[in-house]
Amino acid sequence: MDEHYFSADPTVAFKRSPVVASVWGHELHLTSGSGVFANGRVDIGTAILFREAAPPDRGRILDLGCGFGVIGLAIAVASPGCVVTAVDVNERAVLLARENAAALGVADRFTAATPDEVDAAATYNEIWSNPPIRIGKQALHELLLTWLPRLAPGGRAVMVVGKNLGADSLQGWLGEQGYPTTRLASAKGFRVLETRAYSGTPLSGGASSA
Repeated sequence: MDEHYFSADPTVAFKRSPVVASVWGHELHLTSGSGVFANGRVDIGTAILFREAAPPDRGRILDLGCGFGVIGLAIAVASPGCVVTAVDVNERAVLLARENAAALGVADRFTAATPDEVDAAATYNEIWSNPPIRIGKQALHELLLTWLPRLAPGGRAVMVVGKNLGADSLQGWLGEQGYPTTRLASAKGFRVLETRAYSGTPLSGGASSA
């Protein structure tokens, strides 16, 4: 079976690779690795997310599907008022995210963990994610319906999704589940979506063109 970055414990040989990312006025020196999403680079979707969305000022932040941690670490570095939890099923990704947090000096405000290590009662002011679309629609829907209910009242999720990977249909589906979702930006075939905490009022319409 081929290995994928969303494998819990990749069997491909582990080799670390350096990554330098300039995000929100800060230069981040990070380490990625084989068997982890976007090894050796910041993928284009995440780069667009950084370009089109400003970091939160403060609060409890969840980096969902964190990979080697670039989104959550960028938030922790840019916003000292934020406390970040980064979660990934890939144990190698969690290890790298922890190492990167220590190297950047933000380990006191950045925790990386696998899903079963996260406090089930924890809530978050914001969720940031380049979600693992390629796990399939049903698995993605289950993932989002597991974590979006953890948004605190008034909270939001910010996600980047490829248009050709179903961003517009995902936007409509989220609204149908009671999570009002709008498009913050569109660039290079990607949508940046903002999803608000559960409204209790599922929508019946399709994706907004806003």
